[in-house]
Amino acid sequence: MPGIHIFYPCALAESVFTIDYGALMRMGYKGIIFDIDNTLVPHGKDSTPEVDEFFAKIHSAGLITVFLSNNSRERVERFNKNISSPFVSSAGKPIPVNFRKAAKLTGLDRKKIIYIGDQIFTDILGANLAGLDSILVKYIGYYDEGYKGKRRAAEAVIIKRYLKNKRYPKITNFEKQEG
Repeated sequence: MPGIHIFYPCALAESVFTIDYGALMRMGYKGIIFDIDNTLVPHGKDSTPEVDEFFAKIHSAGLITVFLSNNSRERVERFNKNISSPFVSSAGKPIPVNFRKAAKLTGLDRKKIIYIGDQIFTDILGANLAGLDSILVKYIGYYDEGYKGKRRAAEAVIIKRYLKNKRYPKITNFEKQEG
């Protein structure tokens, strides 16, 4: 029976924008599967010029990207309009079958793919069940300062245990250095 580590990401990051994608490439990652809502933009929002430019930059560096979302096809297509990455919508995360489907869309071996998302119980659990490495980023917006909900409170407990565990994080030195 799996322990609490099934909920542990390989690493934590402030946001998708603080990650050094060149460092990930040097570690052997060639593909990235992204969650959309609260990972790249606030829940339900369209892509922004900053996000579009971010994807243009990582695509020009040679990284393959795929979106994996529990949202409808129409929602993902609207977000993806200026990015044009393959995607899996209505994914039913954390069920691992669609994580594997998204991985297959990259054309890469799973060991060369990393998943980036903002939720432990959907994104990180699903990635772990599918055999993918993962980075948990802080969620963007959506929750009022005073109310975070039971799920986010439970995630905080897991993150606290994760940070005390000496075997984690599995991936280090991948965030941009200031200066």
